[in-house]
Amino acid sequence: MLLEGIFPALTTPFYSDGRLYLRKLEHNVERYSRTPVAGLVVLGSTGEAVMLSDEESRTILRTASEAAAREKVLLAGVARESMIETLRLAEFAADQHYDAVLVRTPHFYGPQMGHTEMLTYYRTLADRSPLPVVLYNIPKFTHYELPAEVIADLAQHPNIIGLKDSSGSVKRIAAVVAATRDAAQREVPVTHTFTAFTNRMMLSMAPPPENFVSAEALGGEAAVAVAPPLPKAMVMRKKQVGFQVLCGAAHTLLDSIEAGASGGVLALAACAPQACQEIYLAWKDNDPALAREKQQRVMEASTLVAGNLGIPAIKYACDLNGYYGGNPRIPLLPLDAEHRGEVARIMADLRN
Repeated sequence: MLLEGIFPALTTPFYSDGRLYLRKLEHNVERYSRTPVAGLVVLGSTGEAVMLSDEESRTILRTASEAAAREKVLLAGVARESMIETLRLAEFAADQHYDAVLVRTPHFYGPQMGHTEMLTYYRTLADRSPLPVVLYNIPKFTHYELPAEVIADLAQHPNIIGLKDSSGSVKRIAAVVAATRDAAQREVPVTHTFTAFTNRMMLSMAPPPENFVSAEALGGEAAVAVAPPLPKAMVMRKKQVGFQVLCGAAHTLLDSIEAGASGGVLALAACAPQACQEIYLAWKDNDPALAREKQQRVMEASTLVAGNLGIPAIKYACDLNGYYGGNPRIPLLPLDAEHRGEVARIMADLRN
């Protein structure tokens, strides 16, 4: 699967009493689907995945998949502390036609999480997972940093295709890119414009069911039913890609891309997808001055809203920008009036 461009890290909407608010999730996904972002990440850290039961996680994955445009790459956060439970959720994500699974490092038994344990966890999962695996390093929350040498070993596995690194360190991004440069190239399907060809796009190309009856079979003077030609966006090509590294912090996005990252999975893109997308597009258009200007535009919001204040601020910023945010689940609390004012001021220049 091609992992290039910007991927908003979706929030999970709740009613005021904490129940899942699925209609608002559908609203958000449908609106993201109309933006030029490459895809969506469901049940990452910004999605409060650790606050959800397994049943709720499955409901969120199903709802998001059904609401998303077929051309958007879908990554499912499926991490559990045990390999077997992670695998079960990965299998469910495959049933919902996701394109890859995002798997946070297990960390509860931190003192025992050595190189051998991490290699065994991820290799065993990748051996059995029906979907490609994307490693997820987020030491801010796990208090564990996946070593570059372990990532380099895992990059040799044919079903481990990339890493989301949320360390916030461009130096580390560059080190991982260098360490994984000799990983085997993979041939992935792409469209005629070399964007990702998703599982849901492939599903739409499947032949008609066996009980399909054409107009010709109905007899009479009816015209023969002929399948329409595939639109250009559905014409499949192939592209060679190596191990793909995604940045996890909007304030380091441009520097990370210049260091070899293929894009970013960004909490800030949940509330300001266009502002984040403009950085990537300016870089892709080989306009470094504009890319730097666009990067500077999001610095304060990325640092304060996505970094320091976290999920409550991201959700409030979503409310300001036409997406449903609402309140987080307890023990996280909504922003107080002072912080709401600060977020509103910072987000004034990042309206869609």
